Amino acid sequence: MLDEEQAQELLGFLTLETRVDVKGQTTECVLGLTGSKDGRRFLGESVDILRALLTLTKDTSRAVVKDCYYALVNLSADEMTHRPLVQDVNLVPALLESLLDPEYDFSDQICSILSNLSRNKDTCGDVFRAIQDEGPGLAKIVDIFCADSYNNKVELHYLGPLLSNLTQLPETRQFILDKDRCVIQRLLPYTQYEDSSVRRGGVVGTLRNCCFDHSYHQWLLGSEVDILPFLLLPLAGPEELSEDEMEGLPVDLQYLPEDKQREKDPDIRKMLLEAINLLTATRNGRKMVKEKNAYVILRELHKWEKEPDVGAACEKLIEVLISDEPEAGMENLLEVEIPEEIEGKLRQQDDEEQERIAKEKEELLKSRVGGREHGRRVRGESPEGLER
Repeated sequence: MLDEEQAQELLGFLTLETRVDVKGQTTECVLGLTGSKDGRRFLGESVDILRALLTLTKDTSRAVVKDCYYALVNLSADEMTHRPLVQDVNLVPALLESLLDPEYDFSDQICSILSNLSRNKDTCGDVFRAIQDEGPGLAKIVDIFCADSYNNKVELHYLGPLLSNLTQLPETRQFILDKDRCVIQRLLPYTQYEDSSVRRGGVVGTLRNCCFDHSYHQWLLGSEVDILPFLLLPLAGPEELSEDEMEGLPVDLQYLPEDKQREKDPDIRKMLLEAINLLTATRNGRKMVKEKNAYVILRELHKWEKEPDVGAACEKLIEVLISDEPEAGMENLLEVEIPEEIEGKLRQQDDEEQERIAKEKEELLKSRVGGREHGRRVRGESPEGLER
């Protein structure tokens, strides 16, 4: 690891005036440092180097700019550098300015950095304020996200996780759920966006977080938004249903083609189930979900589902839909106060359930050839961001 003298020498080369070949070697060195935890810790404590990286994103050398952005992506993926980047370097306003340029080549890297920095509540508020008070505003971010070709050079998929992360905050949820803005209606079609699971997952996470505000449930389930078909359709498969079951479903879920595929990403399936579960927190919400015959889709999903934790989420939702209504005073499941003794027992049961799921998943992975990693983990206790 570099000492203070070497760090100062490194900093001396990280200027716009430095000869291009020397500058390129130096940014390559910094990028290499971001590949290790010790390196990221060192750079997180070297605010002047972080500021220099931001300055060099304006360099005339594309290779230098690319190194700087990838270094910032790696640094922003580590929580211990969030505060220095956001508060000491004031990184976010500068990134937003470049993001607004429809010709900018590195907007995808900017979206990744913003998504990373907004992941935890600690700095999510700083990112929100930079967007809303100093930057373009949330309305513009949504416009860019929903535009088919705002910037033809990049994909901008990570604006989805950014929106999801920002909905940790009540201010963002209020903006998205504003009945006069029609923001949530613009986001709904992206639950079926086939080209990117990142964008799709970001939108589903956004919807899930917005469903925590139970005062909006009737509006969300009603005709003005009609959110339920958008949450159920990705969970539906090609199974044949009886005529009676089919007629009870929303029109968009009737007579699906034989090649209909369910959502491939298990984390997204779980978030969809969590969103529907939240919508059943109130008596009226449960009534509306039951009336749309959601149980039929969930029943078939449960037969098909191979991921233990997703199957458990599906079971919990089915149990809510087939159970008797709670007694008076306990109709809103988000507001029920649980006695400490019962809460302890429930926590113990939940721990045992998670242990069972972990064992099942381990056995399942052992039985598979190869395997894959899940890039996102979602804990459904409260509105929160997606981990990258």
